[in-house]
Amino acid sequence: MRTIKNNIFIGLGMLAIACSTYAQKKPGTAQAAAVPLENAKLYGDEKITTPFGLIELQHSFITDESSQKLFDEMDLQRASQAYIWSTPLVSFGTWRKEQDKNYGPNARGTFGVFESFREKQGIITSNLTTPYIISWDNLTNGPLYIDYPAGKTAGGVLDFWQRPVCDFGLTGPDQGKGAKYIIVGPDEDPKKYEKPGVYVFQSPTNSIGWGFRILDTDPAFESNFIEALKVSALGGKPVQNKLIKGLDKAWSTTAYRGLGYWKTLHEIINDEPVREQDKPWMALIKPLGIEKGKPFAPDARQTKILIEAAALGELMARNLQINPRFTEPYLPGTQWYNAIEFSLTQKTDTKVEIDERVVWFYEAVTSTEGMVNPTVGKGQVYLTTKRDSKGNLLRADKTYRLRVPADVPAAQFWSLTLYSENTRMIYENGQQTARSVSIDSRLKDLKRNADGSVDLYIGAKAPAGYESNFMKTVGTDGWFVYFRLYAPLEPFFDKSFKLPDFEVVE
Repeated sequence: MRTIKNNIFIGLGMLAIACSTYAQKKPGTAQAAAVPLENAKLYGDEKITTPFGLIELQHSFITDESSQKLFDEMDLQRASQAYIWSTPLVSFGTWRKEQDKNYGPNARGTFGVFESFREKQGIITSNLTTPYIISWDNLTNGPLYIDYPAGKTAGGVLDFWQRPVCDFGLTGPDQGKGAKYIIVGPDEDPKKYEKPGVYVFQSPTNSIGWGFRILDTDPAFESNFIEALKVSALGGKPVQNKLIKGLDKAWSTTAYRGLGYWKTLHEIINDEPVREQDKPWMALIKPLGIEKGKPFAPDARQTKILIEAAALGELMARNLQINPRFTEPYLPGTQWYNAIEFSLTQKTDTKVEIDERVVWFYEAVTSTEGMVNPTVGKGQVYLTTKRDSKGNLLRADKTYRLRVPADVPAAQFWSLTLYSENTRMIYENGQQTARSVSIDSRLKDLKRNADGSVDLYIGAKAPAGYESNFMKTVGTDGWFVYFRLYAPLEPFFDKSFKLPDFEVVE
């Protein structure tokens, strides 16, 4: 009997505990509320609301589930910023790989020649005035020796951050008279190659892109120049120069999207020395499977994050390109920006110009002294806009007018070229002609106003009578332009030059 009573008491006690527990958990009973991130105490038992989910602390420790959320978010943030940092590298790496695949092979003394509309259309924000003659080299194969002939050409060498190593021809130290050049890699001592009559330059990267543009209009000049050009390893026999031309193939140098972006970055990192300023970035991308000396083999988690970060990083780069918050419009009271707002070295005494350079290298390629630091009567400038006179973003389904004044301050000529916001290549409107996407002041049939100004039209439909001044847009592919001034004059620099914004006409 006592056993039965004891069991009853025990049962009642357990029931009381169960009821008490149920009372604590039953619906409607107050729970510890999650707090927003800005109000978090970060100790004890706490649930914190973040933009990427709920983070929970138990006795001040981050729970295992919350730990993984934080690692995923940290790596996504790191990778998206690494996209912005690495854009100059990957853009150049993409060009090299695509040229090798479509116009290759990339080899010392082998040049891709891009003359036709389709050939030039593949190069980001190319212009359509003269051919591009481009070669790629790797200085781990030894110093590059170039016996550069005299003549009207402009050329040079760029490292893989797209910074100029040196110029050749009219803009180089030979001033068009021809000279011998030696280009050495980052691990070489340039002083041991110095001797009279030779220009020696050191590239900070092993990989380089180099080439030139023929400015002489004599049809025989190109073949004579190429025959006279001698390219070799230092002390070696000159190679037989080879021009790959006339292929007229469609191609693209727009930086790869998705995992291809990071694969290209990994390849470059493993081929180049790490600069002191880039060591923090190397630490940031190591947990993502991008590490010097290690294969690129991201696991499923890393792959997902890298693909998302490539898209997020591009969105951030494009946002800066459309809305460059580090500067103001170059022409006061307008939407016209100077497209290049960084130093030749891409850094100042206090910072690396990461945002400034990504705006250019997301939408364009290469940099030279004449592009970055033009002076009165020398170099070229690039004005760009993404908005109309009312501040609205430009659209492909509307038609706009740009009234170019008669007194554009350019000693040579001005041009307006149309580009795709998606690819940043020459706009694809189905017409496949230079005239359909580029208009310049040298055109004989350009319709001019009585005061010498020119009304140019871009959009879905050409106004009657202005077909020669029109460039067509299609579908939903947004567009932007470069208004180039070749050999800009003082009114550009003192900003007395007035270029109005695009105005919607239909």
